[in-house]
Amino acid sequence: MKGKKGVIFDLDGTLLDTLTDIADSMNAALSRHGFPLHDSDDYRLMVGGGIDVLARRAVPRERRDDGTVSSVVAAMREEYGMRWAATSRPFPGVVEMLAGLACRNILCAVLSNKLDSFTKLMVRSLLGGFSFFQVRGLVAGQPRKPDPRAALEIAQDMRLTPEEMIFVGDSDIDMETGKRAGMTPVGVSWGYQAPEKLILSGACVILDAPGDLLKYL
Repeated sequence: MKGKKGVIFDLDGTLLDTLTDIADSMNAALSRHGFPLHDSDDYRLMVGGGIDVLARRAVPRERRDDGTVSSVVAAMREEYGMRWAATSRPFPGVVEMLAGLACRNILCAVLSNKLDSFTKLMVRSLLGGFSFFQVRGLVAGQPRKPDPRAALEIAQDMRLTPEEMIFVGDSDIDMETGKRAGMTPVGVSWGYQAPEKLILSGACVILDAPGDLLKYL
């Protein structure tokens, strides 16, 4: 991977450990509807696709009609707005990794399926010491990962080719996004999906610690 000039990071499970706040918020939304709750670890297999996908996976199978899911999504937005920073923090080593990338003049961006407003808020609040080239979350009417268009737009704005880019994430969605964009997909072992799944999804490398990324640049 030598010679890479740009990196696109996923957010949840890659840069930030947000699982507890997401789980608590969704459980609060489910409770408001009288639905069963889930253990925090159960959400590892639910997150990554965006809030509407999360809600559809979290509600009971027999209640996954559009109206119910939309109501749970609305409740989740309210609940998450009250607790998005309760426990969420950068994973150990992430701050040092970002500093190392800055020293190497590597352009960095964030691309998440989290709502754009929350994505920008959390990066600004929890990773505010770093200047990202772009921070993009999910916007209504625009494609979400693994569609590669947003990743390719970021590369174009950086004036880099896809071959000069790395896509780093913790999910099969991220690996698929990187592959479809023609970038190098890199998985992380500290996130919410098993490294074996990332390898099967096309990860070229699995990082065991954030600082390991610097070894490949």
